[in-house]
Amino acid sequence: MKKENGLTAGVSEPEQVAEFMQNLEHPLASTVHYLREVILGTSDAIGEGIYWNTPTFYYTGPMQPFNPKDYKRYLVNFNLFKQDSVRLIFLRGTSVTNAGGLLEGDFKDGRKMALFSSAEDVKAKEQYLKAILTELLKTADN
Repeated sequence: MKKENGLTAGVSEPEQVAEFMQNLEHPLASTVHYLREVILGTSDAIGEGIYWNTPTFYYTGPMQPFNPKDYKRYLVNFNLFKQDSVRLIFLRGTSVTNAGGLLEGDFKDGRKMALFSSAEDVKAKEQYLKAILTELLKTADN
């Protein structure tokens, strides 16, 4: 039987993310750190771990069994390939009804993304980011 990882089991793994963040070399590292604080500060039900080689945030509450490919527990992860912005990828982004214009992209698999250019940019959009995360948390176990 395959052992569940933190994401599928809903168990936060902050030590993994702390190590990643400590070793992060990115021009917008301070923005990444601030985004992490905002995401984790949205709810105690948000956990974190390193999946897809980047910090990933997910719902840690109880859930009925589901197909892991449905990404029901998944909230958001970082995409740090661009050097002039930080992208957040929401795999269930198309399910969000009130994104305040923050989410963009038209991907067939349901993803949406949000771009941030600085910590000030995050602060300006923080209420929308928290609203998106809160909505995704509410629908995580449906």
